[in-house]
Amino acid sequence: MLRLSLLPIALAGCASGDDSPGINYANEHGLAIQPFPANYRAEVPAFMKTYLNNPVGVRDALMSEPIQRAVVGRQRYVSCLHFSPREADGTYRGMRETAVLFVDGRLDRMIENPGELCAAAAYQPFPELEKLTR
Repeated sequence: MLRLSLLPIALAGCASGDDSPGINYANEHGLAIQPFPANYRAEVPAFMKTYLNNPVGVRDALMSEPIQRAVVGRQRYVSCLHFSPREADGTYRGMRETAVLFVDGRLDRMIENPGELCAAAAYQPFPELEKLTR
């Protein structure tokens, strides 16, 4: 019976109202030296196929090779993308820029309008993104 009465107290500590960051994959992993994302040229198009509303007809795709950058105080490999996606109505609205973050050698997330994170990126053609299909 004593164990059951302590359970609500233990669980109450988990539901505290402080502003501490929650537990997530990026917080729990990636504290050590990060491995280079060796499969990034295949992972990025696979992710973009689900990320874009219309993955067909991407134009002017450029990507930088992943380099280590400080992201929220932690070293991450970051690759930057420039591309023009086709809109639902078939038009193009211009270039978009995103940063792709890798944790433990795998694609973790994308950041729209990365600003300084991609300021000195060395872009190269990325035809794999232009060849996406549905």
